[in-house]
Amino acid sequence: MLSIHFLLDLSIILLSTKLLGLFTRKIHMPQVVGALLAGIILGPSVLGMVHETDFISKMSELGVIVLMFQAGLDTDFNELKKCGKASFIIALMGVVVPLMGGLAVASFFNNDGNFFNLSNQKLIENIFMGVILTATSVSITVETLQELGKLKTSAGTAIMGSAIIDDILGIILLTIATSFNDPSVNILYSLIKIAAFFLISIVSGIIFRKIFIFLSLRHGPKRRLSLFAFSFCLILSFIAEAYFGIADITGSYIAGVIISNTVHSDYIESKIEVLSYLLLSPIFFASIGINNDLSSAGSSLLLFTVVLTVIAILTKVVGCGLGAKLCGYDNKSSLQIGVGMISRGEVALIVANKGSAINLLPKQFLGSIIAVVIFSTLITPILLKLAFKENIYFTHRAA
Repeated sequence: MLSIHFLLDLSIILLSTKLLGLFTRKIHMPQVVGALLAGIILGPSVLGMVHETDFISKMSELGVIVLMFQAGLDTDFNELKKCGKASFIIALMGVVVPLMGGLAVASFFNNDGNFFNLSNQKLIENIFMGVILTATSVSITVETLQELGKLKTSAGTAIMGSAIIDDILGIILLTIATSFNDPSVNILYSLIKIAAFFLISIVSGIIFRKIFIFLSLRHGPKRRLSLFAFSFCLILSFIAEAYFGIADITGSYIAGVIISNTVHSDYIESKIEVLSYLLLSPIFFASIGINNDLSSAGSSLLLFTVVLTVIAILTKVVGCGLGAKLCGYDNKSSLQIGVGMISRGEVALIVANKGSAINLLPKQFLGSIIAVVIFSTLITPILLKLAFKENIYFTHRAA
Protein backbone atom coordinates (compact mmCIF):
# COMPACT_ATOMS: atom_id res chain seq x y z
CA MET A 1 0.00 0.00 0.00
CA LEU A 2 1.24 3.47 -0.90
CA SER A 3 2.36 5.42 2.17
CA ILE A 4 0.41 8.61 2.87
CA HIS A 5 3.80 10.33 3.07
CA PHE A 6 3.68 10.75 -0.73
CA LEU A 7 1.26 13.69 -0.22
CA LEU A 8 3.88 15.59 1.77
CA ASP A 9 6.61 14.75 -0.77
CA LEU A 10 4.37 15.96 -3.56
CA SER A 11 3.57 19.27 -1.88
CA ILE A 12 7.25 19.91 -1.14
CA ILE A 13 8.21 19.18 -4.75
CA LEU A 14 5.49 21.40 -6.25
CA LEU A 15 6.15 24.35 -3.95
CA SER A 16 9.95 24.24 -4.19
CA THR A 17 10.04 23.86 -7.98
CA LYS A 18 7.66 26.80 -8.39
CA LEU A 19 9.49 29.09 -5.95
CA LEU A 20 12.91 28.36 -7.44
CA GLY A 21 11.39 28.53 -10.92
CA LEU A 22 10.10 32.05 -10.20
CA PHE A 23 13.54 33.00 -8.89
CA THR A 24 15.35 31.78 -12.00
CA ARG A 25 12.81 33.49 -14.25
CA LYS A 26 13.44 36.73 -12.35
CA ILE A 27 17.12 36.52 -13.34
CA HIS A 28 16.08 35.84 -16.96
CA MET A 29 16.62 32.09 -16.92
CA PRO A 30 14.07 29.35 -17.78
CA GLN A 31 12.01 27.99 -14.90
CA VAL A 32 13.25 24.50 -15.73
CA VAL A 33 16.61 25.47 -14.19
CA GLY A 34 14.85 26.29 -10.93
CA ALA A 35 12.99 22.97 -11.00
CA LEU A 36 16.27 21.10 -11.50
CA LEU A 37 17.92 22.98 -8.64
CA ALA A 38 14.92 22.21 -6.42
CA GLY A 39 15.37 18.49 -7.03
CA ILE A 40 19.09 18.66 -6.32
CA ILE A 41 18.54 20.61 -3.08
CA LEU A 42 15.68 18.38 -1.88
CA GLY A 43 17.47 15.14 -2.82
CA PRO A 44 20.44 13.29 -1.32
CA SER A 45 22.94 15.78 -2.77
CA VAL A 46 22.01 18.48 -0.20
CA LEU A 47 19.10 18.17 2.25
CA GLY A 48 17.93 14.59 1.72
CA MET A 49 14.31 15.59 2.39
CA VAL A 50 12.78 13.69 -0.53
CA HIS A 51 13.90 10.35 -1.97
CA GLU A 52 13.02 8.46 -5.12
CA THR A 53 9.88 6.33 -4.65
CA ASP A 54 7.80 4.19 -6.97
CA PHE A 55 5.15 6.91 -7.00
CA ILE A 56 7.63 9.64 -8.00
CA SER A 57 9.17 7.32 -10.59
CA LYS A 58 5.83 6.53 -12.25
CA MET A 59 4.65 10.15 -12.18
CA SER A 60 7.99 11.24 -13.60
CA GLU A 61 7.60 8.78 -16.48
CA LEU A 62 4.13 10.14 -17.19
CA GLY A 63 5.54 13.66 -16.98
CA VAL A 64 8.16 13.02 -19.64
CA ILE A 65 5.52 11.50 -21.93
CA VAL A 66 3.39 14.62 -21.57
CA LEU A 67 6.38 16.90 -22.19
CA MET A 68 7.22 15.12 -25.43
CA PHE A 69 3.56 15.19 -26.43
CA GLN A 70 3.65 18.96 -25.95
CA ALA A 71 6.83 19.16 -28.03
CA GLY A 72 5.03 17.34 -30.83
CA LEU A 73 2.03 19.66 -30.57
CA ASP A 74 4.42 22.64 -30.84
CA THR A 75 5.91 21.38 -34.13
CA ASP A 76 5.09 23.98 -36.78
CA PHE A 77 5.41 22.63 -40.32
CA ASN A 78 4.66 26.07 -41.75
CA GLU A 79 7.83 27.32 -40.08
CA LEU A 80 9.77 24.49 -41.70
CA LYS A 81 8.53 25.47 -45.17
CA LYS A 82 10.03 28.95 -44.84
CA CYS A 83 13.62 27.74 -44.69
CA GLY A 84 13.26 23.97 -45.04
CA LYS A 85 16.44 23.08 -46.95
CA ALA A 86 18.74 25.42 -45.01
CA SER A 87 17.21 24.40 -41.68
CA PHE A 88 17.66 20.72 -42.49
CA ILE A 89 21.36 21.15 -43.36
CA ILE A 90 21.99 23.28 -40.25
CA ALA A 91 20.15 20.78 -38.03
CA LEU A 92 21.93 17.81 -39.60
CA MET A 93 25.36 19.35 -39.00
CA GLY A 94 24.19 20.34 -35.52
CA VAL A 95 23.43 16.68 -34.84
CA VAL A 96 26.43 14.97 -36.48
CA VAL A 97 29.19 17.15 -34.95
CA PRO A 98 27.90 17.00 -31.32
CA LEU A 99 27.27 13.25 -31.73
CA MET A 100 30.89 12.70 -32.73
CA GLY A 101 32.17 15.05 -30.02
CA GLY A 102 30.13 13.41 -27.27
CA LEU A 103 31.17 9.95 -28.46
CA ALA A 104 34.85 10.93 -28.38
CA VAL A 105 34.70 12.39 -24.85
CA ALA A 106 32.64 9.51 -23.48
CA SER A 107 34.91 6.91 -25.13
CA PHE A 108 37.84 8.28 -23.15
CA PHE A 109 36.20 8.82 -19.74
CA ASN A 110 33.90 5.79 -19.81
CA ASN A 111 36.71 3.31 -20.38
CA ASP A 112 39.46 4.35 -17.96
CA GLY A 113 41.23 6.36 -20.64
CA ASN A 114 41.43 3.43 -23.07
CA PHE A 115 39.97 5.17 -26.12
CA PHE A 116 39.98 2.29 -28.59
CA ASN A 117 39.42 -0.98 -26.73
CA LEU A 118 35.67 -0.77 -26.11
CA SER A 119 33.14 -3.49 -25.36
CA ASN A 120 29.84 -3.44 -27.24
CA GLN A 121 28.00 -2.21 -24.14
CA LYS A 122 30.53 0.61 -23.57
CA LEU A 123 30.30 1.62 -27.23
CA ILE A 124 26.49 1.83 -27.04
CA GLU A 125 26.71 3.87 -23.82
CA ASN A 126 29.19 6.27 -25.40
CA ILE A 127 27.10 6.67 -28.54
CA PHE A 128 24.11 7.43 -26.34
CA MET A 129 26.02 10.21 -24.55
CA GLY A 130 26.73 11.64 -27.99
CA VAL A 131 23.00 11.40 -28.77
CA ILE A 132 22.23 13.46 -25.65
CA LEU A 133 24.49 16.27 -26.90
CA THR A 134 22.56 16.47 -30.19
CA ALA A 135 19.50 17.89 -28.40
CA THR A 136 18.57 21.55 -28.72
CA SER A 137 16.11 23.61 -26.68
CA VAL A 138 15.61 27.13 -28.01
CA SER A 139 13.15 28.46 -25.41
CA ILE A 140 15.86 30.64 -23.82
CA THR A 141 17.10 31.63 -27.29
CA VAL A 142 13.61 32.75 -28.31
CA GLU A 143 13.25 34.86 -25.14
CA THR A 144 16.63 36.49 -25.77
CA LEU A 145 15.98 37.16 -29.46
CA GLN A 146 12.59 38.67 -28.62
CA GLU A 147 14.29 40.96 -26.10
CA LEU A 148 16.84 42.00 -28.75
CA GLY A 149 14.17 42.38 -31.45
CA LYS A 150 15.95 39.81 -33.64
CA LEU A 151 13.52 36.89 -33.64
CA LYS A 152 12.24 37.63 -37.15
CA THR A 153 15.70 38.07 -38.70
CA SER A 154 17.09 35.50 -41.14
CA ALA A 155 19.25 34.08 -38.34
CA GLY A 156 16.28 33.90 -35.95
CA THR A 157 14.09 32.14 -38.50
CA ALA A 158 16.88 29.67 -39.31
CA ILE A 159 17.34 28.88 -35.60
CA MET A 160 13.63 28.16 -35.15
CA GLY A 161 13.38 25.94 -38.23
CA SER A 162 16.59 24.08 -37.40
CA ALA A 163 15.48 23.46 -33.82
CA ILE A 164 12.30 21.74 -35.03
CA ILE A 165 14.24 19.44 -37.38
CA ASP A 166 16.87 18.89 -34.68
CA ASP A 167 14.17 17.52 -32.36
CA ILE A 168 12.93 15.13 -35.05
CA LEU A 169 16.45 13.87 -35.84
CA GLY A 170 17.14 13.50 -32.12
CA ILE A 171 14.03 11.36 -31.64
CA ILE A 172 15.11 9.11 -34.53
CA LEU A 173 18.59 8.71 -32.99
CA LEU A 174 17.05 7.99 -29.57
CA THR A 175 14.80 5.37 -31.16
CA ILE A 176 17.77 3.66 -32.84
CA ALA A 177 19.94 3.80 -29.70
CA THR A 178 17.27 2.34 -27.40
CA SER A 179 16.56 -0.43 -29.90
CA PHE A 180 20.22 -1.51 -29.80
CA ASN A 181 20.25 -1.70 -26.00
CA ASP A 182 19.69 -5.46 -25.95
CA PRO A 183 22.92 -7.11 -27.24
CA SER A 184 20.99 -10.20 -28.30
CA VAL A 185 18.90 -8.20 -30.76
CA ASN A 186 19.92 -8.28 -34.43
CA ILE A 187 20.68 -4.77 -35.75
CA LEU A 188 18.86 -5.36 -39.04
CA TYR A 189 15.84 -6.67 -37.14
CA SER A 190 15.89 -3.57 -34.95
CA LEU A 191 15.93 -1.29 -37.98
CA ILE A 192 13.03 -3.21 -39.52
CA LYS A 193 11.04 -2.82 -36.28
CA ILE A 194 11.76 0.91 -36.23
CA ALA A 195 10.64 1.28 -39.84
CA ALA A 196 7.52 -0.79 -39.10
CA PHE A 197 6.64 1.40 -36.13
CA PHE A 198 6.95 4.60 -38.13
CA LEU A 199 4.86 3.07 -40.92
CA ILE A 200 2.13 2.03 -38.46
CA SER A 201 2.33 5.49 -36.87
CA ILE A 202 1.78 7.15 -40.25
CA VAL A 203 -1.20 4.94 -41.10
CA SER A 204 -2.83 5.22 -37.66
CA GLY A 205 -1.99 8.93 -37.64
CA ILE A 206 -3.81 9.54 -40.93
CA ILE A 207 -6.87 7.65 -39.66
CA PHE A 208 -6.89 9.32 -36.25
CA ARG A 209 -6.27 12.75 -37.76
CA LYS A 210 -9.28 12.40 -40.08
CA ILE A 211 -11.50 11.24 -37.19
CA PHE A 212 -10.14 13.99 -34.97
CA ILE A 213 -10.72 16.73 -37.56
CA PHE A 214 -14.28 15.44 -38.08
CA LEU A 215 -14.99 15.56 -34.34
CA SER A 216 -13.38 18.99 -34.04
CA LEU A 217 -15.50 20.48 -36.81
CA ARG A 218 -18.68 18.83 -35.57
CA HIS A 219 -18.43 19.52 -31.85
CA GLY A 220 -16.07 22.48 -31.61
CA PRO A 221 -13.42 22.86 -28.89
CA LYS A 222 -14.98 20.49 -26.34
CA ARG A 223 -12.99 19.14 -23.40
CA ARG A 224 -13.51 15.61 -24.70
CA LEU A 225 -11.15 16.40 -27.58
CA SER A 226 -8.30 16.81 -25.10
CA LEU A 227 -9.20 13.47 -23.55
CA PHE A 228 -9.23 11.74 -26.97
CA ALA A 229 -5.91 13.35 -27.89
CA PHE A 230 -4.21 12.41 -24.62
CA SER A 231 -5.54 8.85 -24.83
CA PHE A 232 -4.13 8.57 -28.35
CA CYS A 233 -0.77 9.78 -26.99
CA LEU A 234 -0.75 7.13 -24.23
CA ILE A 235 -1.81 4.34 -26.63
CA LEU A 236 0.93 5.19 -29.14
CA SER A 237 3.48 5.44 -26.31
CA PHE A 238 2.47 2.00 -25.06
CA ILE A 239 2.58 0.42 -28.52
CA ALA A 240 6.03 1.90 -29.20
CA GLU A 241 7.66 0.36 -26.13
CA ALA A 242 5.58 -2.78 -25.60
CA TYR A 243 5.54 -4.11 -29.17
CA PHE A 244 8.47 -2.46 -30.96
CA GLY A 245 11.05 -1.95 -28.20
CA ILE A 246 11.13 1.79 -28.94
CA ALA A 247 11.14 4.48 -26.24
CA ASP A 248 7.61 5.42 -25.18
CA ILE A 249 8.45 9.11 -25.57
CA THR A 250 8.93 8.50 -29.31
CA GLY A 251 5.28 7.45 -29.51
CA SER A 252 4.11 10.45 -27.49
CA TYR A 253 6.11 12.87 -29.65
CA ILE A 254 4.69 11.39 -32.87
CA ALA A 255 1.17 11.59 -31.40
CA GLY A 256 1.71 15.29 -30.77
CA VAL A 257 3.01 15.83 -34.32
CA ILE A 258 -0.04 14.06 -35.77
CA ILE A 259 -2.43 16.34 -33.86
CA SER A 260 -0.42 19.54 -34.39
CA ASN A 261 -1.88 22.10 -36.82
CA THR A 262 -5.35 20.51 -36.66
CA VAL A 263 -8.39 22.75 -36.12
CA HIS A 264 -8.27 22.84 -32.31
CA SER A 265 -4.66 21.84 -31.63
CA ASP A 266 -4.06 25.10 -29.73
CA TYR A 267 -7.06 24.39 -27.49
CA ILE A 268 -5.80 20.86 -26.79
CA GLU A 269 -2.31 22.13 -26.07
CA SER A 270 -3.70 24.64 -23.56
CA LYS A 271 -5.49 21.83 -21.67
CA ILE A 272 -2.47 19.51 -21.72
CA GLU A 273 -0.29 22.38 -20.53
CA VAL A 274 -2.42 22.76 -17.40
CA LEU A 275 -1.90 19.08 -16.56
CA SER A 276 1.83 19.40 -17.18
CA TYR A 277 2.27 22.71 -15.34
CA LEU A 278 0.26 21.80 -12.24
CA LEU A 279 1.63 18.33 -11.59
CA LEU A 280 3.66 16.26 -14.02
CA SER A 281 6.38 18.59 -15.30
CA PRO A 282 7.59 19.72 -11.81
CA ILE A 283 7.76 16.09 -10.66
CA PHE A 284 9.78 15.03 -13.69
CA PHE A 285 12.41 17.77 -13.45
CA ALA A 286 12.68 17.53 -9.67
CA SER A 287 13.00 13.73 -9.84
CA ILE A 288 16.17 14.05 -11.92
CA GLY A 289 17.88 15.86 -9.06
CA ILE A 290 16.25 13.70 -6.38
CA ASN A 291 17.45 10.52 -8.09
CA ASN A 292 21.11 11.56 -8.17
CA ASP A 293 23.64 12.17 -5.43
CA LEU A 294 25.98 14.79 -6.86
CA SER A 295 27.89 15.11 -3.59
CA SER A 296 29.72 11.84 -4.30
CA ALA A 297 31.23 13.06 -7.58
CA GLY A 298 35.00 12.54 -7.72
CA SER A 299 37.71 14.62 -9.40
CA SER A 300 37.66 12.49 -12.56
CA LEU A 301 33.90 13.00 -12.89
CA LEU A 302 34.40 16.74 -12.38
CA LEU A 303 36.94 16.80 -15.21
CA PHE A 304 34.53 14.83 -17.40
CA THR A 305 31.80 17.39 -16.67
CA VAL A 306 34.03 20.32 -17.60
CA VAL A 307 35.27 18.69 -20.82
CA LEU A 308 31.77 17.55 -21.81
CA THR A 309 30.39 21.07 -21.22
CA VAL A 310 33.08 22.64 -23.41
CA ILE A 311 32.49 20.06 -26.15
CA ALA A 312 28.71 20.55 -25.89
CA ILE A 313 29.10 24.28 -26.54
CA LEU A 314 31.78 24.12 -29.25
CA THR A 315 30.20 21.31 -31.28
CA LYS A 316 26.88 23.13 -31.60
CA VAL A 317 28.55 26.41 -32.57
CA VAL A 318 30.86 24.70 -35.07
CA GLY A 319 28.31 22.21 -36.41
CA CYS A 320 25.36 24.58 -36.86
CA GLY A 321 27.62 27.47 -37.86
CA LEU A 322 29.28 25.37 -40.56
CA GLY A 323 25.87 24.19 -41.76
CA ALA A 324 24.71 27.82 -42.01
CA LYS A 325 27.87 28.77 -43.88
CA LEU A 326 27.26 25.96 -46.39
CA CYS A 327 23.77 27.40 -46.95
CA GLY A 328 25.13 30.84 -47.89
CA TYR A 329 24.85 32.72 -44.59
CA ASP A 330 27.65 35.22 -43.85
CA ASN A 331 30.13 34.66 -41.02
CA LYS A 332 28.28 36.74 -38.45
CA SER A 333 24.88 35.15 -39.15
CA SER A 334 26.48 31.69 -39.08
CA LEU A 335 27.96 32.45 -35.65
CA GLN A 336 24.60 33.75 -34.41
CA ILE A 337 22.83 30.59 -35.58
CA GLY A 338 25.47 28.35 -33.98
CA VAL A 339 25.26 30.19 -30.66
CA GLY A 340 21.46 30.14 -30.76
CA MET A 341 21.48 26.32 -30.85
CA ILE A 342 23.75 25.81 -27.81
CA SER A 343 21.11 25.44 -25.09
CA ARG A 344 20.16 21.80 -24.41
CA GLY A 345 17.32 22.34 -21.95
CA GLU A 346 14.56 19.86 -21.18
CA VAL A 347 15.05 17.82 -24.36
CA ALA A 348 18.51 16.62 -23.26
CA LEU A 349 17.19 15.89 -19.77
CA ILE A 350 14.36 13.80 -21.18
CA VAL A 351 16.72 11.77 -23.36
CA ALA A 352 19.26 11.36 -20.52
CA ASN A 353 16.62 10.28 -18.03
CA LYS A 354 15.26 7.71 -20.47
CA GLY A 355 18.78 6.37 -21.10
CA SER A 356 19.49 6.12 -17.39
CA ALA A 357 16.25 4.20 -16.81
CA ILE A 358 17.17 1.51 -19.38
CA ASN A 359 20.90 1.36 -18.49
CA LEU A 360 22.10 3.15 -21.61
CA LEU A 361 23.57 5.96 -19.52
CA PRO A 362 25.70 5.01 -16.49
CA LYS A 363 24.15 6.50 -13.36
CA GLN A 364 27.34 8.31 -12.36
CA PHE A 365 27.27 10.39 -15.55
CA LEU A 366 23.70 11.70 -15.18
CA GLY A 367 24.88 14.44 -12.81
CA SER A 368 27.35 15.60 -15.46
CA ILE A 369 24.56 15.80 -18.03
CA ILE A 370 22.50 17.93 -15.63
CA ALA A 371 25.50 20.26 -15.21
CA VAL A 372 25.89 20.54 -19.00
CA VAL A 373 22.21 21.39 -19.40
CA ILE A 374 22.27 24.05 -16.67
CA PHE A 375 25.50 25.69 -17.84
CA SER A 376 24.55 25.65 -21.54
CA THR A 377 21.23 27.25 -20.60
CA LEU A 378 22.94 29.94 -18.52
CA ILE A 379 25.62 30.75 -21.09
CA THR A 380 23.40 30.89 -24.20
CA PRO A 381 21.76 34.33 -23.61
CA ILE A 382 25.14 35.85 -22.71
CA LEU A 383 26.85 34.54 -25.85
CA LEU A 384 23.80 35.37 -27.98
CA LYS A 385 23.83 39.00 -26.88
CA LEU A 386 27.53 39.20 -27.73
CA ALA A 387 26.90 37.61 -31.14
CA PHE A 388 24.29 40.28 -31.95
CA LYS A 389 26.17 43.14 -30.27
CA GLU A 390 27.37 44.85 -33.46
CA ASN A 391 23.90 44.71 -35.00
CA ILE A 392 22.39 46.30 -31.90
CA TYR A 393 25.00 49.07 -31.96
CA PHE A 394 24.28 50.04 -35.55
CA THR A 395 20.53 49.83 -34.96
CA HIS A 396 20.75 52.24 -32.03
CA ARG A 397 23.07 54.61 -33.85
CA ALA A 398 20.74 54.71 -36.86
CA ALA A 399 17.80 55.46 -34.57
